Amino acid sequence: MIFGLILHWLVLMWNECVLFAAVGFLLGGLDELAVDLIWIVRAFWRKLFIYRRHRRITMAELAAPAEPGHLAIFVAAWDEACVIGPMLRHALATLDHPRFQIYLGCYANDPATRQEVRAIDDPRLRIIINPRDGPTSKADCLNVLWAKMKANEKRDHMRFKAIILHDAEDVVHPAELKLFDTLIERAALVQLPVCPMVDPASRWISGHYCDEFAEAHGKVMVVREFLGASLPSAGVGCAFEREMLGRIATANGGAPFNGDSLTEDYELGLKIGALGGRTILARLPEGSGREALVQTRAHFPSTLIAAEQQKARWITGIALAGYDRLGWQGNIAECWMRARDRRALLSALVLFVGYVSIVLGGLIGLADLLAVQSFPAFSPTLQLIIALNALLMLWRVAVRVYFVWDSYGARMALEAIPRMIVANIIAVFAARRALFQYVQLLRTGEFHWQKTQHNFPVDLAGVT
Repeated sequence: MIFGLILHWLVLMWNECVLFAAVGFLLGGLDELAVDLIWIVRAFWRKLFIYRRHRRITMAELAAPAEPGHLAIFVAAWDEACVIGPMLRHALATLDHPRFQIYLGCYANDPATRQEVRAIDDPRLRIIINPRDGPTSKADCLNVLWAKMKANEKRDHMRFKAIILHDAEDVVHPAELKLFDTLIERAALVQLPVCPMVDPASRWISGHYCDEFAEAHGKVMVVREFLGASLPSAGVGCAFEREMLGRIATANGGAPFNGDSLTEDYELGLKIGALGGRTILARLPEGSGREALVQTRAHFPSTLIAAEQQKARWITGIALAGYDRLGWQGNIAECWMRARDRRALLSALVLFVGYVSIVLGGLIGLADLLAVQSFPAFSPTLQLIIALNALLMLWRVAVRVYFVWDSYGARMALEAIPRMIVANIIAVFAARRALFQYVQLLRTGEFHWQKTQHNFPVDLAGVT
């Protein structure tokens, strides 16, 4: 009697979970399908009508400005002693441009990082000590660099053309400054593709970043630009026009980066778009063959906890705190893309309910198999939704495999299929953490630098 009652309630719960998850997956799948179809139409249009008349330009063929501009590279560093030295040495040795300065921001109460950077003797490196003890926020550190850069402009009677952002673990591309120097004359924000590096010791956790960025910077960002929606900055491998950043700083009390933001880079791209500035994703190959794109490479978190922490910060900054400041504005395409950016919590809830329904379905199926009790089938409508979701899932897997294959090859592409489950689990845990973080932010109002431990490629660490 009691067992039958429990089974009855489990079946009711199962049906509600399946219905909720099925509708959620259908809406999400149709949303992704719309982006896919736009990307496909754009790709065929360019192949049939653009590239037949104009050969695709490469980095080797990109016309350089008549005179090289002055470029400032901002690198904010808190507790980065293990990576900042190799990163700076590699950047200074490989960046191919005659006029650039690296502004490195660090803290007085971080002696290990200061010791690493002071061991590098290069006139192109300027070490700036934040007057406040760290960690403050990344935006606060960048604002200190902005103020110092402006003071240097006044002292040296010159003006920088663009400000480039990099993180302390980035592997810069030798040609990126030439690309920025040229394209910043046509746009207020130029973003390079970000290419997470394959970590052989963490092909599942770290590897899921490879999958997601391959699709995001190979398809989603391309569609955003095609539709005329503003592009969010990734915070690395991106260049901002000096005048546009100055306009934003003037409107923000002299500081271009929001010091109370966890995702200041993301918000800055949307602000530039709202001010009428052009934002572009520069996907330029190095040569005419199958050479890699000019892009920024870096290691991403390799453990479940680190990945959860990083993604929770992204969700908090974009879907929660960022929404409070940015709201809804712009045309239909802009609002659609912002809705996609902010759906992480709802997507995580749908995923969680979906996995719960699988567990409940297994228990109920076992009871049915043991002839404990038989249960009615789903309604025809729900069966249709589930069938559509199955087709959309197969399509989603095929799209993911295509973009990962294009960026990383066959093995990574095949591994991307089971990694989708890993990515879902991380998304659920990150959403839970993000909710707690957001509540704490509302209660305390404190925005401290939340960072993960970084790695720099061993084979590049010895570059001098």
